[in-house]
Amino acid sequence: MALKAAAHKEPMRPDSFALGLGLTNECNLACAFCYRDPTRTDRLDLEQVRSVVESVPLRSVNLGTGENGLHPDFPAILAYLRQKPIKLTMTSNGRSVQILSDEDVKAFHELEFSLDYPNEAEQDAQRGTGNWALIHEQAARCRTLGVPVTFVAVMMRSNFDRLADIAGVAKTYGAPLRLNVYQAVRSDRFALSYEQYWTGFQLLFDRTDVLAIGEPLVRAMAGLPPREGGCGVATIRVTPRATVQPCVYWPGRGAPLHVLLDLGSGIVAEDAFTDARSVPEACSVCDYLPSCRGGCAGRRRLLDQLDQPDPYCPVIRGERRALGIRLAEGRPLAKSDSACTTVVMAR
Repeated sequence: MALKAAAHKEPMRPDSFALGLGLTNECNLACAFCYRDPTRTDRLDLEQVRSVVESVPLRSVNLGTGENGLHPDFPAILAYLRQKPIKLTMTSNGRSVQILSDEDVKAFHELEFSLDYPNEAEQDAQRGTGNWALIHEQAARCRTLGVPVTFVAVMMRSNFDRLADIAGVAKTYGAPLRLNVYQAVRSDRFALSYEQYWTGFQLLFDRTDVLAIGEPLVRAMAGLPPREGGCGVATIRVTPRATVQPCVYWPGRGAPLHVLLDLGSGIVAEDAFTDARSVPEACSVCDYLPSCRGGCAGRRRLLDQLDQPDPYCPVIRGERRALGIRLAEGRPLAKSDSACTTVVMAR
């Protein structure tokens, strides 16, 4: 008999949201593992950005998806955003930071640089010649300007056992490493096997201290309490196509932007957000349910298995994957509680 996904009860509307804003899907690179659609160019305009920002209470805005600096109206949009009482961040391959003036760099609460390998040869082979040098150049510039930096990695089959080495590179700038598990949005070529997923996290935690764990299964196996916020609750993603999703990896076109503008904070009642809070029936009696909530709903949805437990779940295999972690104090990151992300600092 097929399992059913039980909808999580309607949450209270949060005091504020973490907004992911994709101004454009344009990029100067063409990474094989990227989730953006490279077949077309889409952009949000300034009026759309203004409407979104004023439609819901926000605590943070992250500029992601493509290289936002390639948007022709990026200066005007940034000028608008920097006037708002929000934590403004941007995830970049270095190019969007490079084109900014020092004054504009200092408008950001923090800047994130994508780094998926611990050496120049592999980083440049995957992302493009000169990317390693550009990232280091701009990270050093940010530190000189007093702007905190974070390095961001995609955890995938080609790097899962070397994430601690990447964290070591980040530490040279006093920076943490934030990582997201690869999601097969366009291809499963880089997807982790079950053993790679769990081995990768244990190897990482053996050599780093934990600042935050949002990856649901990992949070549960590390013995951490339920988290607040997260996908479907206090996170909104607006794509360059002017659509709204609960998660950057959520499949499908998403709701039209006017739905967010009409509903405001009530967007959490929209179908995709409700689905992001759903719990598979098989998980309803699990001891780990409070922390896990059925695992990553975005991953389950991508696999067209929303009503099934997360494929990386050890419990459905009759296993336990207790993870030994060492918690550490660190500066609060704008994105640490807004996605299924994990943040560590090298020892």
